[in-house]
Amino acid sequence: MDAEEIAKSAALEHRHWWYAARRALVRRTVGGWPAGRAIDVGCGMGGNTAVLRELGWRAVGVEYTATGAEIAASRGIPVLRGDGRRLPVADASVDLVMSTDAWEHIDDDVAVARETFRVLRPGGRALVAVPAGMALWSGHDVALGHVRRYERQQLADLVTESGLVIDDLWSWNVLLRPVVRARRRNKDVPQSEMEAVHPVLNAGLRAAVGMERVLPLKRLPGVSLVCLAHKP
Repeated sequence: MDAEEIAKSAALEHRHWWYAARRALVRRTVGGWPAGRAIDVGCGMGGNTAVLRELGWRAVGVEYTATGAEIAASRGIPVLRGDGRRLPVADASVDLVMSTDAWEHIDDDVAVARETFRVLRPGGRALVAVPAGMALWSGHDVALGHVRRYERQQLADLVTESGLVIDDLWSWNVLLRPVVRARRRNKDVPQSEMEAVHPVLNAGLRAAVGMERVLPLKRLPGVSLVCLAHKP
């Protein structure tokens, strides 16, 4: 993702439904775990890193781009400049590696998965979220600098072949997938969807994603995939 797109996202992060729903997902998933040391790989502007810190984790962001790292640091979030393929973290030194919407930006995602395994302590957890399904590939992915979108088995194989054990793998943002698919008709022309949304629509979209907590939708195709795994 280039500096302009990062800056645009930073301006939207605190109010846009997508970022709010993703922070809620992190809080809901991690909230009941004993807090320890965590890194947020590809932390961007640090919104999800901040959630971990609010929950008591000793969380540090790892960010490749100078723009993202500067914004995260300006918000008081500890951040390291680093590459997910070569994490600036010691072996077996963290309890949680979180990476939300980052692996799809990296050409060698095998290296990222292996690095996740390397830095986790035995019993440590990985929480990974990625965009789902090449059927949804569009100019939005081009604008954000995505290399791929993931199929369920593709992500499962990537995680398990790194040495991690999958505890759960589920779809997220299922209800809005038909809307996203209809909207993303242009496959090649860069066209980011990260833009301001009318407050009423913003609230409605956030509510739609929130409903998935009580509906049996996790095995249906969604806009994203979420994987929870641990290091044996």
